[in-house]
Order: sequence, then C-alpha cells, then structure tokens
Amino acid sequence: MSHQRFRVVVAVDLQEELCDLIEKLEPRCEVVRDHRLYRPQRFIADWGGDPQHERTSEEQASFEAMVDSADALFSLPDVDPAALARTVRANPGLRWVHGTAAGAGSQVKAAGLTVEELDRITFTTSAGVHGDSLAEFAVFGIFAGAKDLVRLQAQQKDRLWSNRWTMRQVGDMNILVAGLGGIGQAVAVRLKALGATVWGTSRRSRPVDGVDQLVQVDDLISVMAQIDAVVVTLPGTTETESLFSCELFNAAKPNLIVVNVGRGTVIDEVALVEALESGQVGFAALDVFEEEPLPEQSPLWVYPNVLVSPHTAGLKASEPELIARLFAKNATRFLDGKKMENVVDTVNFY
Repeated sequence: MSHQRFRVVVAVDLQEELCDLIEKLEPRCEVVRDHRLYRPQRFIADWGGDPQHERTSEEQASFEAMVDSADALFSLPDVDPAALARTVRANPGLRWVHGTAAGAGSQVKAAGLTVEELDRITFTTSAGVHGDSLAEFAVFGIFAGAKDLVRLQAQQKDRLWSNRWTMRQVGDMNILVAGLGGIGQAVAVRLKALGATVWGTSRRSRPVDGVDQLVQVDDLISVMAQIDAVVVTLPGTTETESLFSCELFNAAKPNLIVVNVGRGTVIDEVALVEALESGQVGFAALDVFEEEPLPEQSPLWVYPNVLVSPHTAGLKASEPELIARLFAKNATRFLDGKKMENVVDTVNFY
C-alpha cells in the first residue's frame, strides 16, 4: 500500500461514532472523512443523501480529491455509479469498494467499468444486513393476504359487520421462496416456524434450513399449481429479469399471494396486473418495483389488493452500525489476505 495505514475514505455521510468504530475494530485502517462535504441524510441510512443538496465547485473538488486518495471506499461516492467510474479512473491505487446496498452489484454494473478495472478492485455489498427486516415484511405480506386485510379494512371503513368467512391458514400453505440467499433463508426459517410447507429455488442442491423441497428455477412452471404463496428474494440479473411472467402466473393456483422483497425486475409488472385482473393473483405486497419511484400512472397504485411499500421494508435503525461492523470485518479479511464476505461476481453482478 502507498500509505502506512490502510486508507479508508468514507464516501457518504456515516456517523462520526461509526467511523471511530471501524478504526477501533480494525486499527490498521485510517478512516478519512469530512462531514462538511457529504449530502445530508433525510432519514436513517439515506446513503445517497438529499438529491437537492449541491456542493460548491470548491467543495466538489475537495470531495473528489478525498475519494481519489483512497485505498478503499466505504460506499460508492454519493451512491452514484458515474462517480464511482470517475474515481476508479482517477485513482489507480483504489483496491476495494464496499457498497451500502445488498444489491450494490447492480450499481457496480451501471458504472460501466472495464474488465481490467473490475479485476483490479474488489467490490463487496451489504447483503445480509437487511435480511431480518425484509423477512418480517415478507411474513407480514403473507399474513395480509391470508387474513384478508383488504376486505377487513374495507368493511371497517364502511362499518359493515358481515357474515363470518373462512380465512386461509398460513400453517396449511405451500409457500415458495424464490431465492435462498441470506434474505430467502431468513424468510424460510420464519415461515417454517409458522407451520408452512416451504419450497425454495436454489442453484445448488444442498439442503437449506426451513426448506422442505428444493426446486430448480427451470422447473417452476411445473410446480406453480401446488403453490399458495410466493416470496421473491432474488437479485436483479439478466437471468432473473421478468422470471415471474404471464406464463408463470397462469400456471399458478388462483388467488396466489405474491410478496417481493428482492428486485422489482424479477416480476413482469404487466403480467402481474393481468394476473390481478384475472384473480390468478389475489394479493400482492411489493417493496420493490421495475421502476422506482413507482410512476404515478402505474396501475399498481390503485388496486385495493396490492400493498405498495416505497422500498422501505429493509430499513432499520441499526443498519448503519451493522454495515460499519461488516465493513470492519471485511477490512480485517482484506488486510490479512483472507476471503472476504459478499464479494460481487463481476460477471453476473450479484
């Protein structure tokens, strides 16, 4: 390294005590930061900061000089792929970039780096930090569909005391978890504890805690008629784009419950709307969408049996500290020449 200590530049507004925590956990790191130069956060873990905030030309020059001096970056600068590309080219000494998102691989892909640049730098993500909170939202979405939340709210609004009806029992359901990474595994364990029969898709065939039956993605259509609910936790890649298509929804049991806490691109939203219209999908709880923010003209806003969450289900108060601890742990691994966690596959970008 060109510095006595490993020079970590914080490229977003990380709290001062968490900058100190990284240095405490890995004393070989010199954590460089200047809180005057960051875009202010509007809420916890608002890593991109206020988009209305503009630096002066002098502040921007200082910010770029700071990130261009790094051996490692905590976050893409301003969580901006174009800013990442600029600093990668300006800083031949940069060796590691840690993304604050679980899906930071897609941000790296968007930077359009060369093969040489991708080989020179290790990219890691914050996968796993959001698993528990997303799993809770997934369980909430399943229950909201099974217990007729939409009908209950409508009847309450109208002060209507109807005849009783039979609600679905989560413990009697076959629930498919599409994607058994960290989030999917957290979902599976919770659903299994509720008594559900859990199916899961995985590229590997090894057993997964909480999963009763593994299914290859290529075989999904053949099993959809047995599935009562789906939780999507898959990353957004060329392989998963529009995986949940008209064909897949048409093969499903009517009144399917759909929850998406993975990436919006995995579900073809035109196909989803058609399935909602036909009754193939009875309820959908969506935290992610093909385009974000969800456009005002999207029909998903107006369906009473769709729950729209503005990509907020993964957010929790402890996120910044968990990411700081993950970064420090990976810094130790990097400096010791050991295998790091959450390394981005720079072919598939997840």
